[in-house]
Amino acid sequence: MEDSGEVRLRVDVLSLFPRMMDSFVAESMLARAICRGLLGFSSRSIREWATDKHATTDDRPFGGGAGMVLKPEPICRAIDELRRENSRVIYLCPDGMPLRADLVKQLAQERHLILLCGHYEGIDERVRERSVDLEISIGDYILTNGVLAAAVLLDAVVRHVPGVLGAEQSLLQDSFNGNLLTYPQYTRPEVFEGRRVPEILLNGDHKKIDDWRKQQQIERTRRRREDLFGKYENERENSKGIGGLHQGGAAEQF
Repeated sequence: MEDSGEVRLRVDVLSLFPRMMDSFVAESMLARAICRGLLGFSSRSIREWATDKHATTDDRPFGGGAGMVLKPEPICRAIDELRRENSRVIYLCPDGMPLRADLVKQLAQERHLILLCGHYEGIDERVRERSVDLEISIGDYILTNGVLAAAVLLDAVVRHVPGVLGAEQSLLQDSFNGNLLTYPQYTRPEVFEGRRVPEILLNGDHKKIDDWRKQQQIERTRRRREDLFGKYENERENSKGIGGLHQGGAAEQF
């Protein structure tokens, strides 16, 4: 799937299995973003830049070992052709930096991303040294290929592109916003198999509802994610300290 015209974010994906990504963007939010001209997208096969009659893109690793390694020449040709002045080349790999919410928000501010998908035993290290700006991992596990990781990154980033979500407020309610997990959600019916919706959500007092939801976020994060809860506590303490300094400064002026 390709588009034309001015867009908020352009994403080019390089892989050995481009149709996997095409099917992913053909539905839901990503498809709507493309149709509305907010997202420019193409999924290309690295084989397009191979020059031999067999379109060879991999070879055996120097030094021996299992598996195959993606060759540098086709990948570098592809990147050189697609790269623009404002491009960021991202290699999806298990030894990259973890994909976190703050990084997702930063990437949503970019104008052009080239997502390079690893396969087999990875890519020749010289490609990483020469052409890659950022290396990202979506978790401490191994996938059959990097297209799956690229799909995760694409979906997470595009949500933060202005105009893509119908309700921008939902970004503020996401898990990890403010280092807290999201709160429980309920919808009709009020009673399901004997389980009732919490009464506070039915009384129409939005201040009390907001307070309840915030407390649920705090408790859920404390129980399930000690690492995030520690960050939340540290930020809260730091903000108290900054607030105290501001108050102290104001008192001295008067």
